[in-house]
Amino acid sequence: MNTVHPMPYRAHALALLRLGLPLVGSSIAGFAIHMTDTVLLGWYSVLSLAAATIATSLWFIVFILGAGFAQAVMPVVAAAVAEGDEVRARRVTRMALWLSLAYALLTLPLFWNSAILLQWMGQTPEVAAEGQRFLRIAGFSMLPALWGNVFRSYLSAQHLTGVQLVVTIAMVLLNVGTAYGLIFGFGGFEGLGIVGAGIASVIINTLTVLALGAYAQWRLPHYHLFQRIWRADWPAMADLFRIGAPIGLTSLAESGLFAASAMMMGWIGEVPLAAHGIALQLAAFMFMFHVGMSQAATIRAGGALGRHDATELRRGALAAHAVSTAFAIIVVAIFLSFPENLVSLYVDPAEPQRDALMSIGRQLVLLAALFQLADATQVIALGLLRGVQDTTVPMWLASVSYWLIGLPLGYVLAFPLGYAHVGLWLGLTAGLTAAAASLVWRFWTRAVRI
Repeated sequence: MNTVHPMPYRAHALALLRLGLPLVGSSIAGFAIHMTDTVLLGWYSVLSLAAATIATSLWFIVFILGAGFAQAVMPVVAAAVAEGDEVRARRVTRMALWLSLAYALLTLPLFWNSAILLQWMGQTPEVAAEGQRFLRIAGFSMLPALWGNVFRSYLSAQHLTGVQLVVTIAMVLLNVGTAYGLIFGFGGFEGLGIVGAGIASVIINTLTVLALGAYAQWRLPHYHLFQRIWRADWPAMADLFRIGAPIGLTSLAESGLFAASAMMMGWIGEVPLAAHGIALQLAAFMFMFHVGMSQAATIRAGGALGRHDATELRRGALAAHAVSTAFAIIVVAIFLSFPENLVSLYVDPAEPQRDALMSIGRQLVLLAALFQLADATQVIALGLLRGVQDTTVPMWLASVSYWLIGLPLGYVLAFPLGYAHVGLWLGLTAGLTAAAASLVWRFWTRAVRI
């Protein structure tokens, strides 16, 4: 049933920004926690930094696969809230906690014996052993990290996003002192190095989930979220698994695309790989805006689904694409106007290979500008499709775009055709463009029919 007087597009855009900007801030603050640990371990030792870099990459790959269950909470609870169905909202959130617990327990043996895997990934025995020391501790942060995401999704679906920003900023500040003290020591306590970083990760993630869970209970007591939480709800669990597993696999496919591109860039050379890392970090920082807007689009699309309001779903989708595209255009202008300035932020003036690094970095930042619009479009389309609980077909569309179009084309352009780093990034752009086109087609031809 459509509304008689649909919201103006401007109202949709403002509602999206109010909901999404705190989520953007939370993502940036979460990134700051990771960066703090990286900087501190870099001060501690080169071995610890190298080990933590590869170990946290492995941890994150495992995490994003399991985080699909938490992300599925967002659209399902948003729809349930719009329908006034508090029971369903409570049921799916509880079962997300159950699924996250089961997944986290399954990951512990992997982390405990991770040295073998790290050596298989090409690391030296010393780096692999140090990485395993970290993962044997940090593996226990998987559960609170996943549960924290469940509560974030639950609160976001209730349009309670501001508290997440406050909590995450508080954890950034707490992590600085906690990680520093555990890594380097304080008072009479001897520093633990990379093990201390792992312990800090467990502490910060645990405090985060406790804060968010307590807030959810205090702010929404009528939902009785923790009432008889030990009781299984198999239909709700099956429904959540059906929606969440494809979300996790889609995220894994996308992160795998960029991991594989980094590996291939390393085949070209050390300097291109370093430049690749710089350009990707710049693009990833800007991409956090689109991630926040995509999550907000998921919530608003879920609400429209719950109200069976196809008109508001379509208008909200257009507004979400317009907001994200406008920001992408600003980023394109920045990347095209100041590529050297941006790259120079990461390059030591005394670096012997500075000229080569600046030259390749400039080219890659210009290419990063090229895929901004496609990247923004595909992540918003994914968010909208998740909002209407359409995740399986989008998973296949995205995976085909990334792995059967983007990566093979990048390889052919980079190596057989000899375009090196430029060819590899053109392939990435093609893959993201294919994903954007196919996902937008899926939404407008199928998902809007509610």
